[in-house]
Amino acid sequence: MELVIVGFGRVGRRTARTLGSEGHDVVIVERDAARADRAREDGFAVVTGDGADEAVLAEAGLDDADAVAGLTGDVNTNYSACLVAAGRGCRTVLRVGEDLSDELYERYAGDVDEIIYPERLGAVGAKTALMGGDFNVIADLTEHLSLASVTIPEGSPAVGRRVVGLDLPGDVRVYAHGRADEDMRVPLPKTTIRAGDRLAVMAAPDQIDAVREALGR
Repeated sequence: MELVIVGFGRVGRRTARTLGSEGHDVVIVERDAARADRAREDGFAVVTGDGADEAVLAEAGLDDADAVAGLTGDVNTNYSACLVAAGRGCRTVLRVGEDLSDELYERYAGDVDEIIYPERLGAVGAKTALMGGDFNVIADLTEHLSLASVTIPEGSPAVGRRVVGLDLPGDVRVYAHGRADEDMRVPLPKTTIRAGDRLAVMAAPDQIDAVREALGR
């Protein structure tokens, strides 16, 4: 896949490295010169500039990109990048902080494909370690598997079917389900899928596109 990552800080760098190791083409947009140099040293194509600037994003190859992730520490920059990318038909991922108000969350959620909270995952890891668990098991697992959230559109062949009975390509597992206005949970045996529902799936990185296609995305 052709991917653009805005921001080469802690989150952007780790995301880019993972995607690069899986064979994806990644372009970094970074306005900080030192971070931009670090991205080049890591072997990535880099455009130095503001990720909220449409001209900078165009230089990064937005017209050919499959997806764009705004992963800086500034939610406004991330949101602007996602809006521009959505206008070019790209899948969009927006990084936010957990202090985001409910009003802003609702606004952002309606305009992007995915919202992520990196700090929340870090908190889960810290809790697991404090309780005596080994969070590295999850880290090792996600080097070989991808986690993705898919929203079921109108007309999807999955509508009306039970979550636990879905026939998905490859060795794919559905690990959570949620209605449009609900949190995602482990699905009950009789839970059926409606248009607008969200499914969280776990699959090998090269299977994610086939899963989305099978679900009508």
